[in-house]
Amino acid sequence: MSKARKMLSDWNAPYIQSLMKLIETQSKATLGIWAVDYSERIILPLWRKYYPDDLRPQNALNAARQWLAGTIKLPQAKSAILECHGAAREAEGNPVAQAAARTIGQCASTIHSARHCIGLAFYGAIAVAYDQIGTDAPWEQIEQCAAEECGRMEAALRAVALENELNPAKIDWKC
Repeated sequence: MSKARKMLSDWNAPYIQSLMKLIETQSKATLGIWAVDYSERIILPLWRKYYPDDLRPQNALNAARQWLAGTIKLPQAKSAILECHGAAREAEGNPVAQAAARTIGQCASTIHSARHCIGLAFYGAIAVAYDQIGTDAPWEQIEQCAAEECGRMEAALRAVALENELNPAKIDWKC
């Protein structure tokens, strides 16, 4: 068995490009809400399947929501997010759980930098694919499953996107 990839990595894939174009039209707040909501609904259950008593990913999502609501400061939120990243490191050897925790950490980090929301696609889609078809499936099948999940992610963003957003996030993709 070959080692499972930790994330998708093709920035030029059509499903990634389409999502990036939509992301660029939205505010940091909208992106944060979308990323946190999607992570909580779809990705967090993947983490809980393996680590039901480890609340660090849930705590990161809660902290991001609290920051978005203005009830906590960024340093408090960042502390919870860093704990989530620690959970991901500790899940080495469990590709689904590790990708789920990485996804959640990146999505929660959207409150700090809007471009982190793309982690939902790069880590989250692979977590879903590994959960659905396994890490031993051929990469082409894993990528196809991940691409389909990215389509669902984009549909979820379209559902909350503001048309003609007045304050879109200024994102430097650094890719």
